[in-house]
Amino acid sequence: MAEQLDAWGNKGIFMHTSGRVPAAYADDQPAKHIIASIVGAADESEVGIMNGLTVNLHLLMLAFYKPQGTRNKIIIEDHAFPSDRYAVKSLMRVLGVSEDQLIMLRPREGEYILQTQDILKVIEVEKDNLALIMLPGVQYYTGQKLDMEAITRVAVDLDIRIGWDLAHAVGNIQLKMHEWGADFAVWCSYKYLNSGAGGISGVFFHNKHHNNPPSHLQGWWSNKQETRFEMREIIDASVGAETFRLCNPPPWLAALHLASLEIFKEVGMKKILEKQFLLTGYLEHLLTLKFSDKLEILTPKNPAERGCQLSLVFRTKVEKVFARLQEKGVICDLRGQVMRVAPVPLYNTYKDVYMFTRILGETLSAQNVL
Repeated sequence: MAEQLDAWGNKGIFMHTSGRVPAAYADDQPAKHIIASIVGAADESEVGIMNGLTVNLHLLMLAFYKPQGTRNKIIIEDHAFPSDRYAVKSLMRVLGVSEDQLIMLRPREGEYILQTQDILKVIEVEKDNLALIMLPGVQYYTGQKLDMEAITRVAVDLDIRIGWDLAHAVGNIQLKMHEWGADFAVWCSYKYLNSGAGGISGVFFHNKHHNNPPSHLQGWWSNKQETRFEMREIIDASVGAETFRLCNPPPWLAALHLASLEIFKEVGMKKILEKQFLLTGYLEHLLTLKFSDKLEILTPKNPAERGCQLSLVFRTKVEKVFARLQEKGVICDLRGQVMRVAPVPLYNTYKDVYMFTRILGETLSAQNVL
């Protein structure tokens, strides 16, 4: 960030094509190479760094949601993050499709998480009516990691377009977007990618579509970099994910993103995932050992079905618990009656986890909380 501010202050418009992260190319190498590895892309052509999450969600869904006749339904999950829920409903309104054609996946009665077999059953039943499946890699409320591979492979076999919102998955779980065959995916960079509030977003666009992309919105930056400044009347469209770019990337956001991605490259997802398995497992062990009578963990017990996050429901007033934890310097997240706790392997330690459970114990024992 200091480099970019210094370049702007001293070079002005000349920072456009000079410096370590030139403004005109701030979304290109080496950031694309690193993010391609994190999401499991075949190469850099399948990924793009651009816009914000919901903007990219709209761009990609508009490209892949092509309702025709009775094949006009979309599947999302009932407790989808507002980004997905609002975007999907507004897209259907714009295209003149009734919200009655929106299928909402719900857990079984008395359960919190979605069962893969139930998801696949709905897809099978509705296969002739589905135009798009749009699901989260990790469900933000429960922390459940969906079986992305199984769901994607079924969708591909049935020739149903499928996209994934990886906001809570990227940098958190192992992703193999190319291998699984997903048509597209979108993500933000201000959660596990640590690139700051409002950080720049990213997209995955499978190379099976590169030679014949679906019709989609374009802008100046959709033009190939080599001919962009020829100002052609007809676009010389980029091939791959870059065809969805609209405008010059924000160089300051790109710099923050690159700073974080360089750390991911240095450490490697393999080590991050190995530590995550132990760190979240240690948290789960201590919570179960000490507080099984005071709280319930909504997140699946199987480590293969979750990332860092554990979602907790307390048998007392969660607002008071949350407030007391913050007073003690513990940062969690409160959504309704659920407190989300996520020990992140890049910067949290086993001591952090131990101290959290110790402070939580003191909090739950306080007279005014009980």
